[in-house]
Amino acid sequence: MAIHIRGIANSKKMLLDDEGIDPGNWRDRFEKSNVDLDLTAFAAHISATYFPHSLIIDCSTSSELAGHYAGWLKNRIHVITPNKKAGTAEYSYYKELMDACLSTGSRFLYETTVGAGLPVIWTLKDLVQTGDHVHRIEGMLSGTLAWLFSTYDGSVPFSTLVRQAKEMGYTEPDPRDDLSGMDVGRKTVILARELGGKIEVADVPIQSLVPESLEGIGLDEFMERLEEIDPIIEQAYRTARSKGEFLRYVGTVDEEGNCEARLGSFGPDHPFSQATGTDNVILFVTDRYRTQPLVIKGPGAGREVTAGGVFSDILRLSSYLGARI
Repeated sequence: MAIHIRGIANSKKMLLDDEGIDPGNWRDRFEKSNVDLDLTAFAAHISATYFPHSLIIDCSTSSELAGHYAGWLKNRIHVITPNKKAGTAEYSYYKELMDACLSTGSRFLYETTVGAGLPVIWTLKDLVQTGDHVHRIEGMLSGTLAWLFSTYDGSVPFSTLVRQAKEMGYTEPDPRDDLSGMDVGRKTVILARELGGKIEVADVPIQSLVPESLEGIGLDEFMERLEEIDPIIEQAYRTARSKGEFLRYVGTVDEEGNCEARLGSFGPDHPFSQATGTDNVILFVTDRYRTQPLVIKGPGAGREVTAGGVFSDILRLSSYLGARI
């Protein structure tokens, strides 16, 4: 299997090379590049006709970039990405992506959009394609929220843990992006669409942990007023512990494709309650795994595991295309 890196880009500029870019010195070369980003030129360069296959890997979180996927796929450029924006765009665009793959043979691989490097998407695809019937999917789908609620025990204010998580790089630059539950909601939509659901993100009931009074203010003011969240979480924690249960933020998908993202409480023997750190835990309840769900568990965030998942998709694509790995 031979892989030639012919282009690298960020949101401002790009580096293109017909001879290929050495992974050992790409950073130095990229920093010296003064070529402004032009996505049309970038895609044209990547898809040069003297190569049998072309691939673009999008490691951004850009909605704009995701909007180019359909055109790339229609031009027989494969796409691999951890970016959730395309998979959770309006269903009409999602269908356009799937139709482009069917009509051209292009591949759109997005394992790392849910669970980072965990084999969540492909496990679900295998269940569906081998004839199993999925009744329900439940998952701790946010590494940030997993860490916050597995760490919180009432002895330290929740706001303090949020600040710690931000300092450790667990949260988005604006922690409200995590605390809103939107990330979990988007991931449930991706899973639901694997089951044939035509759901939109706007259709998903998402419980935000951010009080309305803190939603429309600047980041600095939000961080200063973070303590306003504490009474809400403390009360929920006390209610859960009075029942011998533990708080976890969970996304669910039922067999009809209905989704939800919310804070819930679970008994001590439940797989969610036994999770630690940034672990993601995903449960599949199916005909085959009805009494004892199929459980996938492991780190759901981090550069190394996500990069590993992206590389796994590269190898999977290569296998599809006939490479001997």
